[in-house]
Amino acid sequence: MADAQWQVFVDDKDISSALRPFLMSLDVNDRDGTESDTCSLRFDDTAGQIKLPKVGASLRVLINGVQIFKGPIESTPWSMSRSEGRVLGIEAKGIDTRGKVKVGQRWHMDDATLKDVLTRSARVAGISAVAVDPELGAIRREYWSPDGQSFLSYGAQLARQFGATFKIQDGRAVFAKRGTGTSVAGAAMPTIEAVIGRNVLTVNIDPLKGRRRFAKTRVRFFDRASATYKEREIEIDTEFQDPGVVEEVRGTAANEADADRAAQSRKTAAERDSGSGTIELNIEPAAQAEGTVILRGARAGIDGTYRIVGVRHRVSRSEGSRTTLEIAQPGGETGKDERAPSSEAA
Repeated sequence: MADAQWQVFVDDKDISSALRPFLMSLDVNDRDGTESDTCSLRFDDTAGQIKLPKVGASLRVLINGVQIFKGPIESTPWSMSRSEGRVLGIEAKGIDTRGKVKVGQRWHMDDATLKDVLTRSARVAGISAVAVDPELGAIRREYWSPDGQSFLSYGAQLARQFGATFKIQDGRAVFAKRGTGTSVAGAAMPTIEAVIGRNVLTVNIDPLKGRRRFAKTRVRFFDRASATYKEREIEIDTEFQDPGVVEEVRGTAANEADADRAAQSRKTAAERDSGSGTIELNIEPAAQAEGTVILRGARAGIDGTYRIVGVRHRVSRSEGSRTTLEIAQPGGETGKDERAPSSEAA
């Protein structure tokens, strides 16, 4: 594990040197969407030498000087087996599930913006810091209500409606436009280079898998001015699909603006869901969900840019140190091979 320098802090106290002789594995998972970041540590506990940390204590993990996790400790599982001996685990999540984030809320707001609504729901859940994409945050509706949903559930529902990523991390709620590769402040998310022969260990990619079968999406809405139902339709993908294959979105939008946002959200989801796979690298602590990876050295149609939808950092006594990227949303010419056929393949 010499290729990865790790540090572990509990309640801001660096205990790395005390843990170093006993660490068996360290796993951190960073996912897009509402799934919480997780951290799992496993130690050789042959002599019971490691003091049990308190549940709820703050755990912070750095690799090569980069913070990759911060969150409260949830549990300290212990096990014994012939193959591994006595093992102590420390499990932590990016959010405190013992708090109010999973408690149902009943209130409503009239003529308010999405940012106002998320800020209020977060405050009820005990979260004071909220970052919302400015464009999405300005969306205004006549009526909003979680209708008994928790902040986690309500935020996830709104994210699906507006094509956003909703996440609670380090005591802060984030509601960002999905698939743009930028943060809520407009800054670019990290871009990782994956070069075969340099830092890539394994690749498993299908750039066309998961591509939606619909060429268009159609949303029904009620037009108050004419007192009639109308439809909003946008193009998703006509290159691989019959133009006549249309996705009919269930339900009825409140107005044309809501219908347009719902249709755009389906388009974003379709683009994101096209292509899937994993890239395993030498440890890369800068990689983050919603960032970008550029793959080089594979072949035509596979090389290119992909959106990172999940990251797993692993430091292991037996396997060494590596980062696994779960990817989607191939960009540009990825998935296409426009070369003229060779004589051997013709």
